[in-house]
Amino acid sequence: MSDPSTLGAGSSGVRRAADLAPRRGAELLLELLEGEGVEYIFGNPGTTELPLIDALLSTTQIDYVLALQEASVVAMADGYAQAARRPGFINLHTAGGLGHGLGNLLNASISGTPLVVTAGQQDSRHALMDPLLFGDLVGIAAPSVKWAREVTHVDQLPILVRRAFLDCAAAPSGPVFLSLPMDMMEAMTTIAVPERSTIDTASVAGSLDRLADLLASIPPGRLALIAGDEVSARGATGEMVLLADALGAPVYGSSWPAHLPFPTAHPLWSGNLPTRANEIAEVLAGYDALFALGGKSVITILYTEGSAVPDTCRVFQLSTDVRDLGRSYPTELSLQGDIQASLRVLVPMLRDRVAPRREAHDRAAAGHATAMRARREALAAQADREAGQAVTTPLVAAREVLRAIGPKIPIVDEAIATSGHLRSLLYSETVREYAFLRGGALGWGLPASVGYSLGIGREPVVCLVGDGAALYSPQALWTAAHEKLPVTFVVMNNREYNILKNYMKGQAHYLSRASNRFIAMDLIDPPIDYLALAASMGVPARRVDRAADIAQAVEAGIASGLPNLIEVPISV
Repeated sequence: MSDPSTLGAGSSGVRRAADLAPRRGAELLLELLEGEGVEYIFGNPGTTELPLIDALLSTTQIDYVLALQEASVVAMADGYAQAARRPGFINLHTAGGLGHGLGNLLNASISGTPLVVTAGQQDSRHALMDPLLFGDLVGIAAPSVKWAREVTHVDQLPILVRRAFLDCAAAPSGPVFLSLPMDMMEAMTTIAVPERSTIDTASVAGSLDRLADLLASIPPGRLALIAGDEVSARGATGEMVLLADALGAPVYGSSWPAHLPFPTAHPLWSGNLPTRANEIAEVLAGYDALFALGGKSVITILYTEGSAVPDTCRVFQLSTDVRDLGRSYPTELSLQGDIQASLRVLVPMLRDRVAPRREAHDRAAAGHATAMRARREALAAQADREAGQAVTTPLVAAREVLRAIGPKIPIVDEAIATSGHLRSLLYSETVREYAFLRGGALGWGLPASVGYSLGIGREPVVCLVGDGAALYSPQALWTAAHEKLPVTFVVMNNREYNILKNYMKGQAHYLSRASNRFIAMDLIDPPIDYLALAASMGVPARRVDRAADIAQAVEAGIASGLPNLIEVPISV
């Protein structure tokens, strides 16, 4: 994602109005995109997008990435933006195409992914006649984006496109939307492409001296740090490590993460919080205070009675997004400011204040590191025991896949059955290795991994996806084959909606618990042939029935340098 301190950095070679012959709005749009450094347009074209498609013949700087359905379009751009750390650009097809993409647009909004989303609109000169393909694009997009506008004159393009790229990347980052009527794309103009603005958004929070006093007063070992997704999105992981080391405090990830914003190999990493309020409260009951960095760090999914934060636990916050400060839990002190810039000021203050109790803080940190090593050893022992079973369990599948992937190849994860085990087992010095479905709308993983590979220069990526999730946007396999991207797709196939069954089994008042019968949760009649599905999209595929063969299959898939799919049957 864009470096917040350099949004809109100046560019050279901008053509002036006196140098410009009249050109169509679509050609002007491409000039603006080139100026923004856009590499790819992610889209699926229809008639209303034909002016832009035709104009692409005049540029060699921007490639069009064709997806076969708009849900895949949006997720590919999302994966690209997360990997490249710059806004992704999308072109959808009218109201229907925008509607197809809304699920993954919601995912991008919740994840804070910077996207400039456009859609072709009918020619505005006959909009009054309710022509086919006309729709209220602004109204459809508005609930899922930071703002939505329609271009009503071709000369508005420079301002609106510039605003779109700046605003989608500015904190809190997220998608914005522009509707592009056909006549605006066909209209002639001589307007110039303006110089880019230089904007420094790295504001330092106020009251940091007061926060330092309060945090330093908490007894060693009694403060928990929560690193939200904003930590990695704003490039503050290094500062987060320094904060943890200064306080000797354990670091938890958010309960439903888009990334892992702290190195999982660090001795103070404590894993992600649970997703139920009562379970989060159990974790936090061991602390006198928590310091949450980044918004939406404590997320609950299924209801349980009581607060996730115990009454005895003091709460401190730091985020760029004022809307998340003090929103759900009363806080003793919440600060608004850029996390990286603010921690650069806060950490030296804390070092000075905790110096008299340095040894106590170090002992607390060492004790926590010992406990974490014991937890990892226990998990490894459990995996060893399960490896001897006749079926491949989710824990064993996660371990075997990680053995092949290693600590550097990026993982795009939408395999809910194995994701918790995978995060617990991941041992990496980098925070750039893992991306997870944040929004909860399935159909993100396959296409996001395609975009992720593009965002890191067509390097290898491993995509883990559940069998159910794989069916929401399987068209992404075709794009991977078409672009010849080195993505290894691993389908964790339990032939059911396992997470739903497990929840129902835990509810005493559900009939399914007593009868062990579940409606609309099995994918076995008929069984789905993922190998044939992949082959139909031009992707070679294989099935691995033995746990001992998983790592070798994934290694071979990565080494092939081409898209490939591996089906792994799993069972609880």
